[in-house]
Amino acid sequence: MYKVKDAFFKKAKKEGYLARSVYKLQEINKRYRIFKKGDKVLDLGASPGSWLQYIAKMIGSQGKVLGIDINPIKWSQTPPYVHFWQRDVLKWDCEEAKTLSPFFDVVVSDMAPLTTGIKDVDAYRSFKLAERALDIALKLLRAKGHFVCKVLEGGEMKDFLLKCKRYFSFVKVFKPEGSRRESREVFIVGLNRK
Repeated sequence: MYKVKDAFFKKAKKEGYLARSVYKLQEINKRYRIFKKGDKVLDLGASPGSWLQYIAKMIGSQGKVLGIDINPIKWSQTPPYVHFWQRDVLKWDCEEAKTLSPFFDVVVSDMAPLTTGIKDVDAYRSFKLAERALDIALKLLRAKGHFVCKVLEGGEMKDFLLKCKRYFSFVKVFKPEGSRRESREVFIVGLNRK
């Protein structure tokens, strides 16, 4: 069993982030340069809000970020260019996002299923969320836009990777240091939508 209050947890608390998961996104961004100033970003699975906090810093006040999650975020003092809508992503009509921006430069997803402890079931549920994130990205992401999506390694991952490769010029599986060693989570990074 892992220690809940590990070094990443303590660092997040010290730096004012709502969750340790922010360092996964930070590492992905350092490696692949996902965000730039002025970007419009869609964050799926945004609760508790640490990814929104980081994205807001990266894109600045000229950008715009929309977070979507079935659960509320814990960030109470959001800047005016940060938006959060409480929605069930599986049922959400993503066309609603076009009221903020006709297209997004980046779509990220840290969505995770409620886990059962049965690896194949959890991996399948994670895959279904990743598939939904990709479907939303394909509707809202501009040409040359970027996609980052968490998924639990499992039998469906190979097919998901192949699907991503049809739509992005560069696709990589990446496991950040912030992911716990025993975790099966990895991130699919898709750059430059075709």
